[in-house]
Parts: sequence; C-alpha cells; structure tokens
Amino acid sequence: MRIHEMHWQQLEDYLKHDDRCVLPLGSTEQHAWLSLGTDNILSERVAAEAAEPLGIPVFPVLNYGITPYFRAFPGSISLRVETYLRVVGDVLDGLYEQGFRRIVIVNGHGGNRPAATFAIEWVAEHPDAQVRFHNWWAAPKTWAQVMAIDPVASHASWMENFPWTRLPGVVQPTTQKPPVDSDHLTTLSPARARAYLGDGNYAGYYQRPDADMETIWRVAIDETRALLTEGW
Repeated sequence: MRIHEMHWQQLEDYLKHDDRCVLPLGSTEQHAWLSLGTDNILSERVAAEAAEPLGIPVFPVLNYGITPYFRAFPGSISLRVETYLRVVGDVLDGLYEQGFRRIVIVNGHGGNRPAATFAIEWVAEHPDAQVRFHNWWAAPKTWAQVMAIDPVASHASWMENFPWTRLPGVVQPTTQKPPVDSDHLTTLSPARARAYLGDGNYAGYYQRPDADMETIWRVAIDETRALLTEGW
C-alpha cells in the first residue's frame, strides 16, 4: 500500500518481517493532450496496484525527472542529472538506513535512465541490498502487448492514454501522427524541439479503445508484481 495510507508505527511493524518496498520515479512534463503528470500518475499507480495484494509499501513518486528537451513546454520541469542522482541516492540511503534491503524502482520516464546505472553503483556500495530498476512500460511483456495492439506507439500517444491520464473536457485528435526523427530531436535546443514536435506526441494515434488499454494495464501489473515476488 502507499505509505501515505500508513502511520510510522505500522511501517516499523512491517519491517520486522519484510524488507521490500517500492519507489516510483516519474517526471512532470508535456504529454500532448494528456496530463502533465502522466509519468507520475502511471508509475505510482502501477506500483501501488502491483504491491497492494502483497502488502508491500509504496513510497511517493519522485515527481520531477530529467527532461531538458521539454523545457520550452510550459509546466515541464527538468532536474540536472547531478541533482537527480543525488536525490535518488539520498532516498535510497534513507530506505537502507531504516532497514529496507529489497527495493524495486518503478520508473515511468525514459529520461531517468541515468538512475538505473546509479542504482548499480549504489548496490556495489551496499552489498547486502538489492535494487531492481523497472521501466514499467518498456518491460518485455508489457512492450510486447503494446506492439501487438499497435506498433506505432510513442511518448504522449495512445499508449499513455489511460482513463486516469486524460483530462476532463479535452478531446483527443483522431489522426495518426507520423513518427518524428528521434536522432534529430536529440540535437535540438528546447525551443527548437518544441517547434519540431508541435503538440508533443512523438508518433501514433492519440487514443485507442479502453479495452486495449485495460489489456496492457493487466500485463503491466502482473509483470511488475512478479518483480516483487520472484527471484530475490
């Protein structure tokens, strides 16, 4: 369960018999016609739904990530890599100090990938701990399900358009956006990246039927839950 649904004595009692926890990572950034909090909403929700039947505590999502290319879109806030890794490191240190030894990081933003390498370094300095870094949307079974439904899927497209990332009164475009050139995008300043991307969708339709999204979500929950239970 989410730790904001617990008090500290309950967490202390939990640590007497289990040392697992979940740390979601997200980002506050543009997602075309979807919520600016899409990456936060999805990483925390998939973590919470995966962990709930197991009684494993889920910490609050780290709401800001590494997203310099979106800085020209209002509401998109980027942390420097050094800052971000210091924050992640401080959180991991705090979890370790309190007795957590098996930590699953559920990441919802591709730009946070430096944290995956950092986690490996951190474990090397804490050999009695384990950290699993899980890009929930790109995990093998979840990504395979996305591709089976529609291989043209990307940032801010239909694959992130769940009922809980949509905004009231916002009508999604019905067109299929052609893919942007990702290699070219990485060479652009934030202002030029915004001009190149337009509304922010990288490729694909903006929305698909909820039945498709529910299928993906079930796979994502099961795949995330397996990380919490298997192979430690």
